[in-house]
Amino acid sequence: MNPVGPRLGVLASRVRVEEKAIMAALDRRGVAFEHLDPRTLSVTGGAAWAGPEFVVNREVGHYRALYAASALEAAGATVLNSAAATHVSGDKWHTSAALLAAGLPTPATTLALTSEAALKALEEIGYPAVIKPLVGSWGRLVTKVADRDSAAAVLEHVEALPSPQSHVVYLQELVGRADRDIRVIVVGGEVVGATHRRGDEWRTNVARGAASEPCPLTDEITDLAVRAAAAVGADIAGVDLIEAEEGRLTVLEVNDRVEFKGFQSAHPGLDVADRIVDLLLSRAAA
Repeated sequence: MNPVGPRLGVLASRVRVEEKAIMAALDRRGVAFEHLDPRTLSVTGGAAWAGPEFVVNREVGHYRALYAASALEAAGATVLNSAAATHVSGDKWHTSAALLAAGLPTPATTLALTSEAALKALEEIGYPAVIKPLVGSWGRLVTKVADRDSAAAVLEHVEALPSPQSHVVYLQELVGRADRDIRVIVVGGEVVGATHRRGDEWRTNVARGAASEPCPLTDEITDLAVRAAAAVGADIAGVDLIEAEEGRLTVLEVNDRVEFKGFQSAHPGLDVADRIVDLLLSRAAA
Protein backbone atom coordinates (compact mmCIF):
# COMPACT_ATOMS: atom_id res chain seq x y z
CA MET A 1 0.00 0.00 0.00
CA ASN A 2 1.01 3.66 -0.12
CA PRO A 3 0.45 4.99 3.43
CA VAL A 4 3.24 7.58 3.16
CA GLY A 5 2.89 8.40 -0.55
CA PRO A 6 0.66 11.02 -2.15
CA ARG A 7 -2.99 10.68 -1.22
CA LEU A 8 -5.13 9.63 -4.19
CA GLY A 9 -8.85 9.94 -4.84
CA VAL A 10 -11.64 9.09 -7.27
CA LEU A 11 -14.39 11.72 -7.46
CA ALA A 12 -17.78 10.21 -8.36
CA SER A 13 -21.34 10.32 -7.09
CA ARG A 14 -22.25 7.24 -9.14
CA VAL A 15 -19.87 4.30 -9.29
CA ARG A 16 -20.57 2.85 -12.72
CA VAL A 17 -18.67 0.29 -14.77
CA GLU A 18 -15.89 2.76 -15.55
CA GLU A 19 -15.40 3.93 -11.98
CA LYS A 20 -15.36 0.34 -10.73
CA ALA A 21 -12.68 -0.46 -13.31
CA ILE A 22 -10.50 2.47 -12.19
CA MET A 23 -10.88 1.51 -8.54
CA ALA A 24 -10.09 -2.12 -9.36
CA ALA A 25 -6.97 -1.04 -11.26
CA LEU A 26 -5.81 0.89 -8.18
CA ASP A 27 -6.57 -2.11 -5.96
CA ARG A 28 -4.59 -4.47 -8.22
CA ARG A 29 -1.54 -2.30 -7.70
CA GLY A 30 -2.03 -2.16 -3.96
CA VAL A 31 -2.58 1.60 -4.11
CA ALA A 32 -4.74 3.15 -1.41
CA PHE A 33 -7.28 5.73 -2.53
CA GLU A 34 -10.30 7.59 -1.23
CA HIS A 35 -13.69 7.63 -2.93
CA LEU A 36 -14.86 11.25 -2.89
CA ASP A 37 -18.61 11.68 -3.31
CA PRO A 38 -19.33 15.26 -4.45
CA ARG A 39 -22.77 15.06 -2.85
CA THR A 40 -21.06 15.13 0.56
CA LEU A 41 -17.96 17.11 -0.40
CA SER A 42 -17.26 20.56 1.01
CA VAL A 43 -14.08 22.58 0.65
CA THR A 44 -13.47 25.73 2.67
CA GLY A 45 -11.49 28.45 0.94
CA GLY A 46 -8.16 29.15 2.59
CA ALA A 47 -8.45 26.21 4.98
CA ALA A 48 -6.02 23.29 5.07
CA TRP A 49 -7.12 20.33 2.91
CA ALA A 50 -6.50 16.91 4.39
CA GLY A 51 -8.03 14.96 1.53
CA PRO A 52 -6.51 13.43 -1.61
CA GLU A 53 -3.73 15.34 -3.35
CA PHE A 54 -4.31 13.74 -6.77
CA VAL A 55 -7.86 13.09 -7.94
CA VAL A 56 -9.45 11.49 -11.00
CA ASN A 57 -12.65 13.38 -11.76
CA ARG A 58 -15.40 10.92 -12.72
CA GLU A 59 -18.40 12.93 -11.56
CA VAL A 60 -21.22 12.48 -14.09
CA GLY A 61 -22.91 15.85 -13.50
CA HIS A 62 -21.16 18.67 -15.35
CA TYR A 63 -21.59 21.47 -12.84
CA ARG A 64 -20.73 19.32 -9.84
CA ALA A 65 -17.68 18.04 -11.72
CA LEU A 66 -16.64 21.58 -12.63
CA TYR A 67 -17.04 23.16 -9.22
CA ALA A 68 -15.66 20.17 -7.34
CA ALA A 69 -12.53 20.27 -9.52
CA SER A 70 -12.21 24.02 -9.03
CA ALA A 71 -12.58 23.72 -5.25
CA LEU A 72 -10.11 20.86 -5.01
CA GLU A 73 -7.57 22.75 -7.11
CA ALA A 74 -8.01 25.82 -4.92
CA ALA A 75 -7.22 23.58 -1.94
CA GLY A 76 -3.99 22.47 -3.62
CA ALA A 77 -5.02 19.17 -5.20
CA THR A 78 -4.22 18.11 -8.76
CA VAL A 79 -7.34 17.01 -10.64
CA LEU A 80 -7.51 14.93 -13.82
CA ASN A 81 -9.03 16.50 -15.75
CA SER A 82 -8.46 20.04 -14.58
CA ALA A 83 -11.34 22.40 -13.87
CA ALA A 84 -10.28 24.41 -16.91
CA ALA A 85 -10.54 21.35 -19.16
CA THR A 86 -13.95 20.45 -17.72
CA HIS A 87 -15.14 24.03 -18.24
CA VAL A 88 -14.23 23.91 -21.93
CA SER A 89 -15.11 20.34 -22.89
CA GLY A 90 -18.30 20.26 -20.83
CA ASP A 91 -19.78 23.11 -22.87
CA LYS A 92 -20.32 22.51 -26.57
CA TRP A 93 -19.78 26.13 -27.59
CA HIS A 94 -16.54 26.45 -25.63
CA THR A 95 -15.40 23.17 -27.19
CA SER A 96 -16.18 24.36 -30.72
CA ALA A 97 -14.36 27.64 -30.10
CA ALA A 98 -11.30 25.80 -28.77
CA LEU A 99 -11.25 23.41 -31.74
CA LEU A 100 -11.47 26.30 -34.21
CA ALA A 101 -8.75 28.23 -32.38
CA ALA A 102 -6.50 25.17 -32.69
CA GLY A 103 -7.14 24.98 -36.43
CA LEU A 104 -8.99 21.67 -36.24
CA PRO A 105 -11.74 20.70 -38.69
CA THR A 106 -15.15 20.82 -37.02
CA PRO A 107 -18.72 21.24 -38.33
CA ALA A 108 -19.95 24.78 -38.99
CA THR A 109 -21.39 26.00 -35.70
CA THR A 110 -23.40 29.06 -34.67
CA LEU A 111 -24.36 30.36 -31.23
CA ALA A 112 -27.66 32.25 -31.12
CA LEU A 113 -28.84 34.09 -28.02
CA THR A 114 -32.52 34.09 -28.94
CA SER A 115 -34.88 31.85 -30.89
CA GLU A 116 -35.36 34.59 -33.47
CA ALA A 117 -31.63 34.79 -34.05
CA ALA A 118 -31.47 30.99 -34.23
CA LEU A 119 -34.10 30.80 -36.97
CA LYS A 120 -32.23 33.41 -38.99
CA ALA A 121 -28.95 31.57 -38.52
CA LEU A 122 -30.51 28.27 -39.59
CA GLU A 123 -31.44 29.81 -42.93
CA GLU A 124 -27.73 30.47 -43.47
CA ILE A 125 -26.60 27.07 -42.19
CA GLY A 126 -29.18 25.26 -44.28
CA TYR A 127 -31.45 22.33 -43.52
CA PRO A 128 -31.26 19.69 -42.22
CA ALA A 129 -29.39 21.01 -39.20
CA VAL A 130 -28.91 20.12 -35.55
CA ILE A 131 -29.98 21.96 -32.39
CA LYS A 132 -28.09 20.96 -29.24
CA PRO A 133 -28.07 21.99 -25.58
CA LEU A 134 -24.83 23.66 -24.51
CA VAL A 135 -24.35 21.16 -21.69
CA GLY A 136 -25.41 17.54 -21.79
CA SER A 137 -24.41 14.04 -22.78
CA TRP A 138 -25.76 10.77 -24.18
CA GLY A 139 -27.46 12.64 -27.04
CA ARG A 140 -30.21 14.00 -24.80
CA LEU A 141 -32.19 16.94 -26.25
CA VAL A 142 -30.10 16.83 -29.43
CA THR A 143 -32.57 17.39 -32.25
CA LYS A 144 -32.30 17.17 -36.03
CA VAL A 145 -34.54 19.71 -37.75
CA ALA A 146 -35.54 19.26 -41.37
CA ASP A 147 -37.05 22.68 -42.10
CA ARG A 148 -38.05 26.03 -40.62
CA ASP A 149 -41.36 24.74 -39.24
CA SER A 150 -39.74 21.91 -37.29
CA ALA A 151 -37.02 24.26 -36.06
CA ALA A 152 -39.58 26.79 -34.85
CA ALA A 153 -41.43 24.05 -32.96
CA VAL A 154 -38.24 22.87 -31.25
CA LEU A 155 -37.22 26.42 -30.36
CA GLU A 156 -40.64 27.05 -28.84
CA HIS A 157 -39.93 24.22 -26.42
CA VAL A 158 -36.44 25.60 -25.79
CA GLU A 159 -37.93 28.95 -24.78
CA ALA A 160 -40.17 27.19 -22.25
CA LEU A 161 -37.24 25.59 -20.40
CA PRO A 162 -36.77 27.09 -16.93
CA SER A 163 -33.01 27.71 -17.02
CA PRO A 164 -31.86 30.95 -18.73
CA GLN A 165 -28.79 29.09 -20.02
CA SER A 166 -31.11 26.73 -21.88
CA HIS A 167 -32.33 29.64 -24.00
CA VAL A 168 -28.90 30.05 -25.58
CA VAL A 169 -29.12 28.04 -28.80
CA TYR A 170 -26.24 25.98 -30.20
CA LEU A 171 -26.68 25.22 -33.90
CA GLN A 172 -24.61 22.95 -36.10
CA GLU A 173 -24.64 21.81 -39.67
CA LEU A 174 -25.50 18.14 -40.15
CA VAL A 175 -22.50 16.34 -41.59
CA GLY A 176 -21.13 12.85 -41.70
CA ARG A 177 -22.34 9.34 -42.28
CA ALA A 178 -25.77 8.60 -40.93
CA ASP A 179 -24.83 5.20 -39.52
CA ARG A 180 -21.61 5.65 -37.54
CA ASP A 181 -19.00 7.85 -35.93
CA ILE A 182 -15.57 7.25 -34.39
CA ARG A 183 -14.76 7.44 -30.67
CA VAL A 184 -11.07 7.79 -29.83
CA ILE A 185 -9.73 7.43 -26.28
CA VAL A 186 -6.77 9.68 -25.43
CA VAL A 187 -4.86 9.40 -22.13
CA GLY A 188 -1.81 11.51 -21.32
CA GLY A 189 -1.48 12.77 -24.88
CA GLU A 190 -1.46 9.27 -26.37
CA VAL A 191 -4.20 7.40 -28.22
CA VAL A 192 -5.30 4.20 -26.50
CA GLY A 193 -7.51 3.05 -29.38
CA ALA A 194 -10.61 3.82 -31.40
CA THR A 195 -14.03 2.37 -32.08
CA HIS A 196 -16.74 2.77 -34.67
CA ARG A 197 -20.10 3.40 -32.99
CA ARG A 198 -23.09 2.26 -35.02
CA GLY A 199 -26.68 3.01 -34.08
CA ASP A 200 -30.19 2.51 -35.37
CA GLU A 201 -30.65 6.27 -35.66
CA TRP A 202 -28.51 9.28 -36.52
CA ARG A 203 -27.32 9.70 -32.92
CA THR A 204 -24.63 7.10 -32.26
CA ASN A 205 -24.27 7.31 -28.48
CA VAL A 206 -23.62 3.98 -26.76
CA ALA A 207 -26.02 5.16 -24.03
CA ARG A 208 -28.73 5.16 -26.71
CA GLY A 209 -27.99 1.59 -27.75
CA ALA A 210 -25.26 2.09 -30.34
CA ALA A 211 -22.84 -0.81 -30.78
CA SER A 212 -19.06 -0.38 -30.60
CA GLU A 213 -16.71 -2.08 -33.05
CA PRO A 214 -12.91 -1.83 -33.33
CA CYS A 215 -11.75 0.97 -35.62
CA PRO A 216 -8.27 0.72 -37.14
CA LEU A 217 -6.06 3.62 -36.13
CA THR A 218 -4.71 5.83 -38.89
CA ASP A 219 -2.27 8.72 -38.72
CA GLU A 220 -5.17 11.10 -39.36
CA ILE A 221 -7.33 9.69 -36.56
CA THR A 222 -4.41 9.75 -34.13
CA ASP A 223 -3.37 13.29 -35.04
CA LEU A 224 -6.88 14.76 -34.82
CA ALA A 225 -7.65 13.04 -31.52
CA VAL A 226 -4.43 14.09 -29.79
CA ARG A 227 -4.75 17.67 -31.03
CA ALA A 228 -8.42 17.87 -30.03
CA ALA A 229 -7.69 16.67 -26.49
CA ALA A 230 -4.88 19.21 -26.23
CA ALA A 231 -7.12 21.98 -27.57
CA VAL A 232 -9.48 21.66 -24.60
CA GLY A 233 -6.67 20.91 -22.15
CA ALA A 234 -7.85 17.38 -21.36
CA ASP A 235 -5.39 14.74 -20.13
CA ILE A 236 -8.11 12.08 -20.39
CA ALA A 237 -10.56 12.41 -23.27
CA GLY A 238 -13.00 10.72 -25.56
CA VAL A 239 -12.78 12.44 -28.92
CA ASP A 240 -15.68 11.98 -31.33
CA LEU A 241 -14.88 12.15 -35.04
CA ILE A 242 -17.28 11.98 -37.96
CA GLU A 243 -16.65 11.18 -41.59
CA ALA A 244 -17.66 14.02 -43.86
CA GLU A 245 -17.45 14.29 -47.64
CA GLU A 246 -15.14 11.83 -49.37
CA GLY A 247 -14.11 10.28 -46.07
CA ARG A 248 -12.66 13.51 -44.66
CA LEU A 249 -12.67 13.45 -40.86
CA THR A 250 -13.91 16.28 -38.67
CA VAL A 251 -13.94 16.66 -34.88
CA LEU A 252 -17.41 16.73 -33.36
CA GLU A 253 -16.91 16.69 -29.58
CA VAL A 254 -14.37 16.12 -26.82
CA ASN A 255 -15.60 14.40 -23.65
CA ASP A 256 -13.55 15.05 -20.53
CA ARG A 257 -15.12 12.40 -18.24
CA VAL A 258 -15.32 9.83 -20.97
CA GLU A 259 -17.34 6.65 -20.58
CA PHE A 260 -15.47 3.68 -21.98
CA LYS A 261 -17.69 0.65 -21.37
CA GLY A 262 -18.52 0.35 -25.07
CA PHE A 263 -14.91 0.93 -26.08
CA GLN A 264 -13.75 -1.75 -23.64
CA SER A 265 -16.20 -4.31 -25.03
CA ALA A 266 -14.76 -3.73 -28.51
CA HIS A 267 -11.16 -3.85 -27.27
CA PRO A 268 -10.91 -6.49 -24.52
CA GLY A 269 -7.14 -6.50 -24.92
CA LEU A 270 -6.83 -2.82 -24.01
CA ASP A 271 -7.37 -1.57 -20.48
CA VAL A 272 -8.45 2.07 -20.35
CA ALA A 273 -8.68 2.08 -16.56
CA ASP A 274 -5.07 0.90 -16.29
CA ARG A 275 -3.95 3.71 -18.59
CA ILE A 276 -5.82 6.25 -16.46
CA VAL A 277 -4.21 4.87 -13.30
CA ASP A 278 -0.79 4.95 -15.01
CA LEU A 279 -1.31 8.66 -15.68
CA LEU A 280 -2.55 9.37 -12.16
CA LEU A 281 0.43 7.60 -10.57
CA SER A 282 2.92 9.30 -12.89
CA ARG A 283 1.54 12.71 -11.94
CA ALA A 284 1.64 11.78 -8.26
CA ALA A 285 5.27 10.65 -8.58
CA ALA A 286 6.42 13.76 -10.45
